[in-house]
Amino acid sequence: MPETTPTKAPSVSSETSDFELTAREQVFALDDVTVSYAGKAAIAEVTLSIPKHLITAFIGPSGCGKSTLLRSLNRMNDLVPGASVTGPVHYHGTNLYSAGIDPVEVRRRIGMVFQRPNPFPKSIFDNVAYGPRALGMKGNMAERVEAALRRAALWDESKDILKRSALGLSGGQQQRLCSARALAVEPDVLLLDEPCSALDPISTARIEELMMELRNDYTLVVVTHNMQQAARIADATAFFSLAPIKSGARAGVLVEFGPTTRLFSNPTDSRTDDYVQGRFG
Repeated sequence: MPETTPTKAPSVSSETSDFELTAREQVFALDDVTVSYAGKAAIAEVTLSIPKHLITAFIGPSGCGKSTLLRSLNRMNDLVPGASVTGPVHYHGTNLYSAGIDPVEVRRRIGMVFQRPNPFPKSIFDNVAYGPRALGMKGNMAERVEAALRRAALWDESKDILKRSALGLSGGQQQRLCSARALAVEPDVLLLDEPCSALDPISTARIEELMMELRNDYTLVVVTHNMQQAARIADATAFFSLAPIKSGARAGVLVEFGPTTRLFSNPTDSRTDDYVQGRFG
């Protein structure tokens, strides 16, 4: 097998410090969390806190459990047969997996945008209004839809075609529509699982601009395989990799978490340095 040519580590503009990460209010606090499928750990023994009103990126090689961990933050794994979560996932101090916690309410507060745009075969308006209607949310629906589309930077492009099918939008527009759909139910957190992987560079830039604007009002957690993207948008970055765990099996583990600037320029773990320099992964 030919050697992989090391790539230059991406430039980083974020100036968040270790002190700021720890001093901020923490939205999520995970304590020795393991997520398994049919009894086999996909990601294991993760202890991690995620700060409020910042963008936190999850990076690492394929198969290390980044998306699995992301889905544990709003109990999307409940929908996967055989999935189980051990260890508390605290959200503003409440364990999301405690008895009596309503997973529907969890997903309202912690919205999600998936890897590929998944608009409903309905009008643009009805896509955005779907969640608020399903939850019985009160207020002027037209105003709610407009506000969500504005927050998702899609209003100017869609205001005259709200009755048209959402399936007629471009891929980038559909992804912003899905963001608007998540924002319409007034979440506190937005989870994004590879939101740009199916998009062209121009659409990717629009989504990145949107994420950076949204962090003023929301906490964002984004899974990305694109290290350049993490460097551009993330205030904090968590690097995951595959490694042996206590049971002796291999699973995804958290290697290092910290300010994006430090993690890319001066990581504390050699595995992180190898990954960001392109020496493996």
